[in-house]
Amino acid sequence: MKDTHNIGIAGLAVMGENLVLNMESKGFSVAVYNRTYSKTEKFLSGRAEGKNISGFDNVQEFVKSLQSPRKVMLMLKAGPPVDAFIEQLIPFLDQGDIIIDGGNSHYLDTERRTEYIEKKGLLFIGTGVSGGEEGALKGPSIMPGGSYSAWQHLEPIFMPTAAQVDDGSSCCTWIGAGGAGHFVKMVHNGIEYGDMQLICEAYHFMKDVLDMSAPEIHTVFTDWNRGELSSYLIEITADITNFYEEDGSLLLDKILDAAGQKGTGKWTVNAALDFGLPLSLISESVFARCLSSAKELRVTAAHQLKGPDYQFKGDKSTLLEDLGKGLYAAKIISYTQGFGLMQAASKELDWRLDFSEIARIWRGGCIIRSLFLDRISDAYIMNPELSNMLLDPYFKAKIEDAQSHLRRVIQEGIAAGIPMHSHTSGLNYFDGLRTARLPANLLQAQRDYFGAHMYERTDRPRGEWFHSNWTGTGGDTTSTAYLK
Repeated sequence: MKDTHNIGIAGLAVMGENLVLNMESKGFSVAVYNRTYSKTEKFLSGRAEGKNISGFDNVQEFVKSLQSPRKVMLMLKAGPPVDAFIEQLIPFLDQGDIIIDGGNSHYLDTERRTEYIEKKGLLFIGTGVSGGEEGALKGPSIMPGGSYSAWQHLEPIFMPTAAQVDDGSSCCTWIGAGGAGHFVKMVHNGIEYGDMQLICEAYHFMKDVLDMSAPEIHTVFTDWNRGELSSYLIEITADITNFYEEDGSLLLDKILDAAGQKGTGKWTVNAALDFGLPLSLISESVFARCLSSAKELRVTAAHQLKGPDYQFKGDKSTLLEDLGKGLYAAKIISYTQGFGLMQAASKELDWRLDFSEIARIWRGGCIIRSLFLDRISDAYIMNPELSNMLLDPYFKAKIEDAQSHLRRVIQEGIAAGIPMHSHTSGLNYFDGLRTARLPANLLQAQRDYFGAHMYERTDRPRGEWFHSNWTGTGGDTTSTAYLK
């Protein structure tokens, strides 16, 4: 069985197992390895039976079975398990062999691993894989980055493995050097957090402000999925709001309202802080999950903290129209922030990301796939140097038309006392962006007053810094000026 397999996959959890089956279905011979061999045996005697898939309980034999240059893809939990398995692999690899990390690794770890592995004469790829269980099996969105010379060997495997959209293109493209692939996947997940929170807030609004029944809510999401809000997440929300148990009860009503997270949302927020970018809508979606997890505290507070007395008295159909258009406006803002973060990282790290291509490969397979991404791809094709997505003619017209709907929804939500974390923070970003003079002049004065951090002046060129002796008792010594 030496040199017979096109690629090896290490790690047979949900994503790994389904990706193996996907690759095999595209005509590739796949070797598999799992730390617990009993799981490999179960896979081989079950879903992989009769397929061009071989299992190994020994890392050396697993590696030997691969065609040169050997391509080993790790589908492991991010962090130390990836580093540990890389160390197991290295002694059995030859110069030019390729290690691929297909898990949700932090992009800084990928940067470090790329440098470390290239120094050993090997090649390293950090690739984002999005689509969940179904996407991994039928075709995910694949975002590879790292050692570019490895791409010629992986492109023939990754391109057909990825989702194929209606125009015949593959939802895979080369992203960039170092940790670029995992950074783009991280931002994808951050946008996913924002999308999901916005949808949840719309659901909450229908349920508690408009007092709509489950069938009514299901109908709205179904209708939205036929229009400009059409997306995978809206589609599955329509399904979820119409899923009943055998006793006729709605399953959604029995699910505990305490959300979990795996860390990619937090990484996205941290990256935004590192690059000095306002990622307010996505950040609020992460914090909303944190608040939801404090279930016991919220139950206690609900019995002690009284909100407004409220009863909706307006026209339901009008407010539903506002809700749909407001959701679309907030979605535009969320993606604007996400693409802005990628632009900042690309510039600072010299990744030269192609934002039109990124939007294009997110159109199929991945969790945030939607018709909306065609518009983003078009925007960056028309202007690759677009400084902010809201300044694209299409999105500028859309946000100007939809902002009034978003404002009315937020006003009604505030009056009703329901939390609308991401809708509200999105509108605040929009209003802040279109404000030529913010009150940060006062903030800079305050910082200079108590800490001598200095300020710039409107009547002098940017980059010149000044300090005032505000109290008459201070000296001339100044602190540093923080630019982010």
